[in-house]
Amino acid sequence: MAYSSAYPIASRRESNMQEHQWQWGINQWVEFLRDKDTPVLPRTRAIIAAIEAGGSEQHESLSARDLVNIVYADPYLALKLLRRAEQRRSRQLGHDTTTPLAAVLQTGYDELKGIVIASPDLGDVPDGCHTCEFRSVLACSIARAWANRRADVSPDEVSMAALLVETGELLLWHFAPEMTDKETRTRDWNERFWALMRRESEIDFTFRQLTTALAQAWELPSLVILLIKGTDTPRANIARLAADAAKLITTDLEVPKLLAILHDALLAVPAASLVELAEPLPLPDDVRAALLAAIAAEAAE
Repeated sequence: MAYSSAYPIASRRESNMQEHQWQWGINQWVEFLRDKDTPVLPRTRAIIAAIEAGGSEQHESLSARDLVNIVYADPYLALKLLRRAEQRRSRQLGHDTTTPLAAVLQTGYDELKGIVIASPDLGDVPDGCHTCEFRSVLACSIARAWANRRADVSPDEVSMAALLVETGELLLWHFAPEMTDKETRTRDWNERFWALMRRESEIDFTFRQLTTALAQAWELPSLVILLIKGTDTPRANIARLAADAAKLITTDLEVPKLLAILHDALLAVPAASLVELAEPLPLPDDVRAALLAAIAAEAAE
């Protein structure tokens, strides 16, 4: 079948995983992954190296917001920093750390630098992992832009949740890449060609369910867990829809699907228009033109 060659499924025989791991449920994966260390993105290492090369004058000119912007661009660093800040908060009985800014204020530049230096180097990972990394950062950016249009929502809290929502998939890309590659291809097939033939999944949980379970195992702040889990609140809906938009943009960009997401986002951000919600989306010119035309056509009906 033509579709099959376009979306080949990796063979189990090529896998480096142990056979029994293919049968694991979510609880076993949480136990396996919860203490695993991850790299930070090469770009983050380069930024820290440039700051260090600038000497004390460069350090002193850094604001907390400058550091937050570094965190916003790296889901691995965001998770590491949040976990470190929460460990410190637990010892000091302080308030929950729910934003990158709060995490930066609790740790400071020197500890952030130490986290980056101590992180393992990024090894060879499948392209799907890099796509997931980019999708996380894009979701964070979209969520922040949408949340900024609500006075009663913290853009930083929503951005943090959107940045971390793909954590489960990212960890699986590093520590079970063969299974993750097969699973993402299976799910992409089922989303695109569900009317033809569904393929059976190898795992009985979603990546976002794994993210939520890991967040609970790490004892992340309850608000962050609720936003990742996707409770029916404006904050959680903005984070979820931003992640959905980022996935659509990076995998299967179709104007009708994107417009449907914008309509859902409008319910969470009623003060905005569809055109305003489309503004932060990084779209090719032809797709943006088609999307705006579709919005205009709806308005004219």
